[in-house]
Amino acid sequence: MLESPVVPLSPLQEAVVAAYGGADYWRNAKAVECAVSAGGFAFVTKLQPAFHRMKVHARIAEPRVRMRPGEWGGTTGILEGQAVRLEDGGGQVTEMRAEPRKLFPGGRRLFYWDRLDQTYFSGYALWNYLTFPALLMRDDIAWKQIGVASLEARFPGALPTHNAVQQFHFDPGTFLLRQHDYTAEVFGGWAKAANVVLEHGRWMEIPYPSKRRVTPRKADGTPRRGPVLVAITIDDWKLV
Repeated sequence: MLESPVVPLSPLQEAVVAAYGGADYWRNAKAVECAVSAGGFAFVTKLQPAFHRMKVHARIAEPRVRMRPGEWGGTTGILEGQAVRLEDGGGQVTEMRAEPRKLFPGGRRLFYWDRLDQTYFSGYALWNYLTFPALLMRDDIAWKQIGVASLEARFPGALPTHNAVQQFHFDPGTFLLRQHDYTAEVFGGWAKAANVVLEHGRWMEIPYPSKRRVTPRKADGTPRRGPVLVAITIDDWKLV
């Protein structure tokens, strides 16, 4: 369950949390489980295969994610805090990297990634996406309202994420997430992205973003039409 202390929420934060099932659901759940399909130009440029219905288990209270892509032949990628490792089908560690973030974006990572690189990027990105709106209730993220239905978040260095300052834009009628803006620093400081939520699915009447499309972001904050950097589809979503 969400272990951070109860923090006061602004009216907009409260409305968003309520739209996604309410604080009780998220505080009493331990993790999100789902199947993730993802691919796009960002994968191609780093010579990584797309994922098809990858099994994901993401802890809510802490950045801990287990990913088992069918494309990896039984290998599981694991993010724990800022560290990553790979395990074989028997649970034995085959590779590990303690501080992968320090290695991005230079060197060979300008041209290609290995599985540990991909585990780090996919692991932290999915933890951020799947555990929202629990992020709104953390005491280590500073939130402020920057528009009628927009919030800005300042993340601490201890949490793996795209970059320190990010914006979240919501539908003013439903308070569901519409667009998430950030800079994907593992690619470079130039990688300003608009992560647009195209559809929401539902589990036990709780909505969740089921289709996302990430494209470059224009100077005015609107998403460009292409290229599609990452396309994400989420199925079989549930809180456990």
